[in-house]
Amino acid sequence: MSEAAAGPAPLPGEKPAEKHGPSLLALAYALYAAAVLAVIVFVAGALLVMTLPTQAARRRAGRWSVLASMAAIAAPLHVRGREHLPPGPCLVVSNHASYVDGPVLAAALPERFTFVVQDGAERWPYVGPAIRRMGVAFVNRRSAREGARQTRALIRRVQQGESLAVFAEGTFENAPGLLPFRNGAFMIAAHAGVPVVPAVIRGTRTLFGGGRLRLRRSRVEVEFFPALAPGGEHREAVVALRDAARAVVLAHCGEPDASPARKTAGA
Repeated sequence: MSEAAAGPAPLPGEKPAEKHGPSLLALAYALYAAAVLAVIVFVAGALLVMTLPTQAARRRAGRWSVLASMAAIAAPLHVRGREHLPPGPCLVVSNHASYVDGPVLAAALPERFTFVVQDGAERWPYVGPAIRRMGVAFVNRRSAREGARQTRALIRRVQQGESLAVFAEGTFENAPGLLPFRNGAFMIAAHAGVPVVPAVIRGTRTLFGGGRLRLRRSRVEVEFFPALAPGGEHREAVVALRDAARAVVLAHCGEPDASPARKTAGA
């Protein structure tokens, strides 16, 4: 069986997929990890985020709570390639495999990065108010007119010196695989004239993904790669930038290509 059919190989130190259901040890770990995350992230971290006076302080508190909780559950975050983040404004685009990707990527990035999230998250109980306090930028993908207005606003923010972090697939599925990248982030980068930094998150699908409702121990890594400069503002330049960034992520994320064209070709 090919790796694409069987799913990605586990990272060093990552637990292989369970074939016959969870063991008592795995269930005990899941309960322990859930309790730790609840106390550190959803109680202590969220309390700080909701009460600290400045956005920078709130982002630092959120970052600290994620790093502390991951260390406490024996899944410390490993980050490589931070030297590829330019000192000026840029867009970081990453793969997306789990609900924990946002906190993980936020913990790996400097506090100056603003996350771009679909607006449905703003209405999530408890989470919505916390991420609003951290200065997340919400985008509406249901309305083309509203989405275009928000994209123009983001272009202006980047031109004024802000850096953004985007999950370029826009969503994730239970099955392993890198979905097609949407154009939005690359349009912003091209029109603002700033570089795109491809990033890869590994291990979060095992930690909390694949449709499971429990945590499983996993090595978690974030790696940043050399920045890509836009070749202009026209559509062909946007598509070329998108495809170049996706090629980097696909080559290093450890998951198969889940684009429709690839699926059709492999059928």
